[in-house]
Amino acid sequence: MSDLTQIQAQEDFNRARSKAFFSRIQHFLHPERDALLSFTEVKEILRPKNETYKGMQVVPVDRIIGSEGRYRDFNKYFLPRSDYLRQRWARVDEAHLKNIILPPIQLYEIGGVYFVRDGNHRVSVARAQGIQSIDAEVISLSTEIPLSPDMTTEDLRRAVIEYEKKLFYEKTHFKELTGCTTLDFTTPGRYDEIYNHILVHKYYLNEHMTGELPFSDALVSWYNNVYKPIIDIIEEENLVSRFPGRTPSDLYVWIVKHWDFLKKKYGIHYSLAEAARDFAKKYGKERPSFMDYVKILWKWIFPFSR
Repeated sequence: MSDLTQIQAQEDFNRARSKAFFSRIQHFLHPERDALLSFTEVKEILRPKNETYKGMQVVPVDRIIGSEGRYRDFNKYFLPRSDYLRQRWARVDEAHLKNIILPPIQLYEIGGVYFVRDGNHRVSVARAQGIQSIDAEVISLSTEIPLSPDMTTEDLRRAVIEYEKKLFYEKTHFKELTGCTTLDFTTPGRYDEIYNHILVHKYYLNEHMTGELPFSDALVSWYNNVYKPIIDIIEEENLVSRFPGRTPSDLYVWIVKHWDFLKKKYGIHYSLAEAARDFAKKYGKERPSFMDYVKILWKWIFPFSR
């Protein structure tokens, strides 16, 4: 019986590895869709404020979407990615086949999904065997952003940015005051920076006033006299084309920092337009020349030519 169980466990592992291999091929153009999420990276994006021990729970296996330390060893569906996992994986599978009760796994819960602290192989075997739920000791981390099992790290990052934008617009009445709906970023945390920019602008305006300037007035002044002029330069110079995948608002944040650096180096009269051009020249990609476009077109028409 023991030998038969060992053989069955080896066959189960082979099937799981084959599924992992074909899943990798299926997601060849979008490998992130096949990747198990890193709990450390998710924490850095979400920045949960506190954690609570929830004790023993029965957890749906298909809501376990990542791992704290073994996210490279398994794919999105907890299928084993390497043969070196065979020995331990097979031992866990043998225990399952013999109906041996294993200790509960340990999980983090955040946003309604789970990440493995300890028990990656047990989760992998459970997924391979079609087990619906598993006993787990759970620590919950707080976040107001709901997560779903099919999310990639980039999906999560976009969800955080959208959530931050919603809070910023509601808190500041930004759209009502400026009419702008395109204050968009590609990195979390930028809306807090913008809020601080407005507060600094408010501080300087208040230096020349007897009363306290309302935040709403400071926001409108910042938008018209700081933000919009920089955005106008970015659009006139078509600087976004030098930074693929980025937004004008991204460039605004970077150019402001670069302008501050240049003014400290060359004096306060260093112009904003020059700072924007200097930033694009130093950190942006070169714009393709006409001949570059011709070469791209030629390769597209004649892909096998040299």
